[in-house]
Amino acid sequence: MVKEMKTGKKWYQSASNWFVIVACVILVPILIINLSIMFQAKTNEDVVPSIFGYKPFMVLSGSMETEIRKGDLIITKIVDPSALQKDDVIAFRDVEGTVTTHRIIDIVVKDGKTYFVTKGDNNSSQDLNLVEFEDVEGIYVGRIPGIGSIMKSLSEPVTIVIVLLVITLAFVIGFTISNKKQRELERQEFLEYKRQKELEAQLEKEKQEKKKTTSSKSKSKKA
Repeated sequence: MVKEMKTGKKWYQSASNWFVIVACVILVPILIINLSIMFQAKTNEDVVPSIFGYKPFMVLSGSMETEIRKGDLIITKIVDPSALQKDDVIAFRDVEGTVTTHRIIDIVVKDGKTYFVTKGDNNSSQDLNLVEFEDVEGIYVGRIPGIGSIMKSLSEPVTIVIVLLVITLAFVIGFTISNKKQRELERQEFLEYKRQKELEAQLEKEKQEKKKTTSSKSKSKKA
């Protein structure tokens, strides 16, 4: 019997296309996060954008090395400042409005108001200014090495457009190549299927002819 035609691999089962998928899985969320941050920043310029209570920051200096390195993306969680303790690493706004991430080395009270004394792990001296509760942006919970530099690049409108075009182009090319391979595979399977059917038909014809010949010989002997 002739075997049924096999179904070829789907486009997403190709190893080459999995590379495109993985790349998109990494880049698309970063783009979405960046767009969300940019939208929030434009909506309210006085508030640092957050995502589900978490705030990402790009590390621009090496003041917290070696725990946190320049170019990293750090994640901070919004927290009640009164719950912070000594040795916690926090993100806070300095007197210039720049967000800094340093460690709490002491907690002091002046005129009934609580302040944090902070210092970068890689700095030789503590920060000059005390940190007030309202200046705290969040507590450090983790980092993604080197992603900060990528996020910074992807925050540029031109870069976002280029990345979206590249992703779209990669999908189109990958899908086109896979479809071409799929069609060629199906064509080859169809030709093989057709060949086997023709062979089966030929064998069946020869079988019928042989049967007729045998039947004719049998009748001749009886006569």
